[in-house]
Amino acid sequence: MGFVLIASFPRASSIPTGSHITTLCHKTWKINKEHCVVMSSCHNLKHHKSIEGGSTPQESLRKYAVNATSGKPLEYESQDGGPKRRWESIKYKLDIFCRFSRPYAAIGAAIGATSVSFLAIEKLSDISLLFVNGWLKVLAAAFCMNIFNCGLNQLCDIEIDKINKPDLPLASGELSVKTGTIIVASSVILSFWLAWNEGSWPLFWAFLSSILLGVAYSVDLPLLRWKKSPLLAATNILVNTGVARPLGYFFHMQTRVFKRPATLTRPLIFCISILSVFFVVIALFKDIPDMEGDAKFGIQSLSVRLGHKRVFWICISLLEMAYGFTILAGVTSPFLWSKISTGMGHAILASVLWYRAKYVDLNSNDAMHSFYVFIWKLLWAEYILIPLFR
Repeated sequence: MGFVLIASFPRASSIPTGSHITTLCHKTWKINKEHCVVMSSCHNLKHHKSIEGGSTPQESLRKYAVNATSGKPLEYESQDGGPKRRWESIKYKLDIFCRFSRPYAAIGAAIGATSVSFLAIEKLSDISLLFVNGWLKVLAAAFCMNIFNCGLNQLCDIEIDKINKPDLPLASGELSVKTGTIIVASSVILSFWLAWNEGSWPLFWAFLSSILLGVAYSVDLPLLRWKKSPLLAATNILVNTGVARPLGYFFHMQTRVFKRPATLTRPLIFCISILSVFFVVIALFKDIPDMEGDAKFGIQSLSVRLGHKRVFWICISLLEMAYGFTILAGVTSPFLWSKISTGMGHAILASVLWYRAKYVDLNSNDAMHSFYVFIWKLLWAEYILIPLFR
């Protein structure tokens, strides 16, 4: 039978026998085994994205093929790239969380909490470990409330964001609705836990107000979804971020940290006034890059009603008037250093704003979004100047 089988092949006499056949069979088995490894990797890659940043299934398949032909088992590559893959996975998840919390808003919340905390300082001896401890807790609370407000708005605007902001984690599908809900709910729980642990009623009422206003702004229920109305949207953002939270942070530092009676100081009134104007401008300007999605889903923002160019110059005019007010207020300060820092600081910001506004391409959506981020940077600068007003 063996003779007949061999004779059936062309040039049967050229086929090696004995030990050569054993070697040939061993090589054939090795090639088939490697082929199975590569095919198995290809099958898996059709169902799973590579967890290495930026690598495509084809690139990953090449890596598996190289290891197979080099004689390395599949487990070797997995162990060799394990730490790197875990690190890439962690970076990817952190990037998703960062975009979910909206970086410019998160930075603004942190700088704002710091600014208002320093505003409560009345003398140099107030700067102590007690102050640092209180400031860090306010900072953590501000970060949690920012996650809640930004996250809730994204949960309620997934379909709109697919048009206006497709890079957001929920809109792009990188983050599930369930995970987003857990993050938002956890931020609320942590915020109230911080207020309860501190025994701080100012923080408690600030958080409760912020949550109620955030729900009223975003959730699509009867009498809610205030973002559909320009007036209600601006009022909501003004009261939430320009009044409720700054007052809560300031009175927490004043009553719980420094053990002083709750009083409306001159610097606090100045702070609330300038922040109110800023957040009205932010409320109006943020809708300019989102006009397409807002119009499609029936949100009659001021930009949709009046046009983005008119709203743009309304925002610039409001900020310039606010800077004029702050310069005049700084002149009334009894301290020379406060007059100089407040006056010169706001004069510089007003000049930078006007120069930048003149060269914005009003017909470019990317340019308008970039200018919106620039307004947030002006707010950060304002937060730095606020504690200098006395």
